Amino acid sequence: MRDRFWERFPLHALTRAEWEALCDGCGKCCLHKLEDEETGRLFRTNVACRLLDRESCRCSDYANRRARVPDCVQLRPGLVAALDWLPRTCAYRRVEAGEPLPPWHHLVCGDREAVHRAGASVRGWTISEADAGDLEDHIIGPSEAGPSGSR
Repeated sequence: MRDRFWERFPLHALTRAEWEALCDGCGKCCLHKLEDEETGRLFRTNVACRLLDRESCRCSDYANRRARVPDCVQLRPGLVAALDWLPRTCAYRRVEAGEPLPPWHHLVCGDREAVHRAGASVRGWTISEADAGDLEDHIIGPSEAGPSGSR
């Protein structure tokens, strides 16, 4: 990978290895979201996709996730700006917006556990979709605004 690629190149210019390395491992994109049918407003839940390893905050079957979970959103450079539900801290969102990665990001600090120690991941506060029941009972708040302030 190229030195400090996240500061030097736009998302569309990243290699596959750089793209994958950019993920901070928070797991927030793997939480179920609900949309109000009348307003279109999105709400976050604490319910994790069945493939999310809730300890590591990584997909347990990343290579086959789209086959196993057909509505899994595959992030790609042209899609990041349109996904207003990505958290403010999301490295893809931050690079897209020209913002620096947070100090706990593993590419900055060299420690993949830092995201968890900083409380920036879903470790410790999610439940599996297998145990959740109605998603409406697990709403934790509205979708986070992105770094630009958009919803």
